[in-house]
Amino acid sequence: MPREQEAEPLGRSGVALLTFSMVLGLVTHGWNLFRYPLYLSDEGIYMQQAWSVLREGKLSPYTYFYDHAPMGWLTIAAWVGMIPGQFNAFGFPVNNGRVLMVLVHLGSTFLLFEVVRRYSGSKPAAFLATFLFNVSPLAVYFQRMVLLDNLMVFWVLVGLYILARKDGRVVTAMGAGLAFGFAVITKENAIFLLPGFGYLLHRSIVEQGNRRFSASFWWFAAGSPVALYMLYAEIKNELLPARMDFNLSSPPADHVSLLYTIWWQLHRTASGGQGTMFATLLNESWLFKDKYLLLIGTAATIGALALSLNARQREVPLLGAALLAIGYGFYLTRSVLLDFYVAPLVPLLALNIGLLYGRITRYGKPAAVAVLTAILCLLPLPYPKGYLVSWNSDGTKLLLADQYRLPQTNMQNLQVSWIRQNIPPQSRLIIDDDIWVALREGTPSFPNAQSHFKAAADPDVRDKIFHQDWHNVDYVVMSNKMRDALQRNNEGWIIEAIDQHGERVWQIDRGDVHLEIIKINNTG
Repeated sequence: MPREQEAEPLGRSGVALLTFSMVLGLVTHGWNLFRYPLYLSDEGIYMQQAWSVLREGKLSPYTYFYDHAPMGWLTIAAWVGMIPGQFNAFGFPVNNGRVLMVLVHLGSTFLLFEVVRRYSGSKPAAFLATFLFNVSPLAVYFQRMVLLDNLMVFWVLVGLYILARKDGRVVTAMGAGLAFGFAVITKENAIFLLPGFGYLLHRSIVEQGNRRFSASFWWFAAGSPVALYMLYAEIKNELLPARMDFNLSSPPADHVSLLYTIWWQLHRTASGGQGTMFATLLNESWLFKDKYLLLIGTAATIGALALSLNARQREVPLLGAALLAIGYGFYLTRSVLLDFYVAPLVPLLALNIGLLYGRITRYGKPAAVAVLTAILCLLPLPYPKGYLVSWNSDGTKLLLADQYRLPQTNMQNLQVSWIRQNIPPQSRLIIDDDIWVALREGTPSFPNAQSHFKAAADPDVRDKIFHQDWHNVDYVVMSNKMRDALQRNNEGWIIEAIDQHGERVWQIDRGDVHLEIIKINNTG
């Protein structure tokens, strides 16, 4: 029969460990927050959509084509709307979202600690899981960013936390289902966590007399946010494409469609230029940032699965956690990816490490387990290219890791400052999304600054504003690697404006970061 370890009371030691975990998360994720890493285009996109909610009452300043469900940037808009100064409260507008990400991380730290403690019955295991969640360079790098993935993780952990209470009430199952539904309409890839969630729900209610009601209300609560999202599309006559035409080579011209966009997302391929495949990102980015967590977490997931499949030793939490990580891992290996898609995997691997560690040390002496936990936490910290320090460029001196000392975003601030001081506010600019809100909210404002993605693909911008004609562009503001995006997305007329009619008037280069401003000679 499946077995679950009863959680020991939190007690003073548990409160101390939980408090330390949250303070550690505040330090690791908050230190150097506004300077590193470089502002990402996607951060700018979610901030501009939150801007549109607050300033225009719309889900996007451009045509909303249902590329993502909106709960993530509705949350960001609610946060920005509450703070004095709104988008300018912390300087550069993206900083407002990053502060929210730190607060979300603190909430996620609390939830992860409690999920591991309740399921494993071990406070040291809970501390180990949250320690990795806090200090992993992979976690710090992506969890600081304003990403829907981080908000989705929060709702996933809320759902697990509610299930871990195991109080037998229907309202508990309903609350867990609602949290999962919120996760799905924050970032749709949460659906790949359904097998793990479903198993944990089933095992938590299987012995209850009200199990049928609990299961029904879980599904009802989980499906309600998704149904409301689809109802919104249907009310706007944007659920189905015109004439039920799902031909991917001929996007619907009459109106956007939720179901067409889902169909398109399912058929995206790397050869189509929409991302980078799993193996490339794994070898060139993720393992470089944190091979320890990825390798140990994968081993822990395999170990949890192997232990759980032993009918005599099977334990519900281990199998549930393994299914969660495997489900998301399947998504990563099968989908076209962007670098930050790995972010939700971090807490799932930490969850597996914590639960397996709790199982292994279940019968150990408390003092010995405490010492072992401390050693395991300290091991990855001092290594060069480890969690806290790295070599300088000459390989002669150890420095704090990049995430705690390196300034990068000041270059984007300098770029925006130059624009304000040297470019007339009514100029027609094509920009990357990372500075979009900064140019709308600052003084002076640049109402004609448009996203290069929209200038290339949105008919309302491409055809009605620029008419696909370089004569209608005054400046192109280039972000880091924006050139690659222009070529990958076949934004040919913008490339023509830059290469054949452009004059570089400002640039800055530091390491692998290259920013510039191109004036388009469109007169004469």
